[in-house]
Amino acid sequence: MALTVFIDGAAGTTGLEIGDRLAARGEFEMVVLDEQRRKDADARREALNESDFAILCLPDDAAREAVALIDPASKVRVIDASSAHRTASGWIYGFPEVVGRPVVAGADRISNPGCYSTGFIALMTPLIRDRMLPREWAYSVNAVSGYSGGGKALIGRFEDDRDIAWRGYGLALGHKHIPEMQQRVGLAHPPVFSPAVIPAHRGMVVEVPLPLEAMRAAARPDEMREKLTAYYADSQVVRVSQDTPEELLLRASDQPSDAMTLYVFSDAAGNQARLIAVLDNLGKGASGAAVQSLNLMSGCPETAGLRL
Repeated sequence: MALTVFIDGAAGTTGLEIGDRLAARGEFEMVVLDEQRRKDADARREALNESDFAILCLPDDAAREAVALIDPASKVRVIDASSAHRTASGWIYGFPEVVGRPVVAGADRISNPGCYSTGFIALMTPLIRDRMLPREWAYSVNAVSGYSGGGKALIGRFEDDRDIAWRGYGLALGHKHIPEMQQRVGLAHPPVFSPAVIPAHRGMVVEVPLPLEAMRAAARPDEMREKLTAYYADSQVVRVSQDTPEELLLRASDQPSDAMTLYVFSDAAGNQARLIAVLDNLGKGASGAAVQSLNLMSGCPETAGLRL
């Protein structure tokens, strides 16, 4: 018998992409509410409580309200794609490569990682855990994303005004991804985060610059690459490049992908390094991550339905 899946917020960008990945799969039966019923609290409550899985693709407050509609005795297992529960007690962080596949597989409440956070955490967690980088350092993060991650209002602004070439934001230094970046990596200080959006629908580059000659007890760049390679050796989703190309590109024509590639660049002397993650903000940064967790929770192959 197919497992039932209800996507609350199925009409949004993340919900639509999750639906696309699940549409042709016989393991799941989608619970769909029509336009009128999907805005009705009683209909949503019924769908949430009677489904095997609920995936929340909602703004943070709406996601919290959806969770409040779930009866404590309900069998439903939840994946929240918002940022509402990413540092909340009782929720498992949906990053199988970092928290462990068995942990995700056995969870009833999963919080999907943020898109920027996914790149930062993938780069930093193995190195901090193995003390190849100091947890006490004040790290910075520079990142650019396709505009699709900014919600309907931002998508509309970019599509209506083709003259926008770059949009820097988070200038008040309070971006909602910062708490999960700090907590999940185990840093002593919150990183200084500089996000920006570019006129491409999807795609993302996340960079952590490292002034190694000023950092006590930091590993050499080649050692960091070796560590990342070993850490993700069993992953079909996260890849570590052994090459150091002279440039990295995001193209407006890039196709959907649920993979992520990590790079370690450095100068010849190894005094400076740049850790870089390239991913699709709608793939491993959102919908692909949700489907990966759903696969593990439901006993399906981890990469089923993913675009790799």
